[in-house]
Amino acid sequence: MSSWQLPSRAVGQSDSQTMGDVQKDSPSTPHSQGLLSAIQRMKGSPERELRIVLLGLDNAGKTTLLKHLASEEVSTITPTQGFNIKSIHSHGFKLNVWDIGGQRSIRPYWRKYLGSTDLLIYVIDSADQKRFEETGQELAELTEEESLMGVPLLVFANKQDLLTAAPAAEIAEGLSLHTYRDREWQIQACSALSGEGVQDGMNWISSQIMNRKK
Repeated sequence: MSSWQLPSRAVGQSDSQTMGDVQKDSPSTPHSQGLLSAIQRMKGSPERELRIVLLGLDNAGKTTLLKHLASEEVSTITPTQGFNIKSIHSHGFKLNVWDIGGQRSIRPYWRKYLGSTDLLIYVIDSADQKRFEETGQELAELTEEESLMGVPLLVFANKQDLLTAAPAAEIAEGLSLHTYRDREWQIQACSALSGEGVQDGMNWISSQIMNRKK
């Protein structure tokens, strides 16, 4: 499709083996009520800590998304220079969500925070098409990290409220997500500012956590 499409990483495997899905924003879905609402069905299980790492380029909307997950006010956001951590206890689970800055000078340090990660959330500014190739390369390198092998991946195609936003399906193709066959993945269209689509992504996280408990 577009010139920023990355090379296939799994030559010789058919698309029928794809382990992921593309989800559009669902206007009928309620806005995010925080990450807690996505794991209420886990009630009664022994406490377990889950480590979720939130990455993406600067200005992708990571911190706004994190505040939505924690049911915090999103009217005032400042760029993350280091990292933010939100730890949430609910229904026997402690969710540690790490929001790490996406500036170019910070990205080399991402790898230091990947150990023992249970799930990776990667946020993309769907309206910043000039940086699609850059963000795609960063994601491709991340998924090759040994510490993230097999870790489920949720891509938020953020800023879908903007007229210039690329559709999630187009972004998925450009990222060659269909070649990621070593892990479960999903790309979710959303607007972190309004909350549209965020809860749908959290529901997918909930299903991944439940599957890993089995």
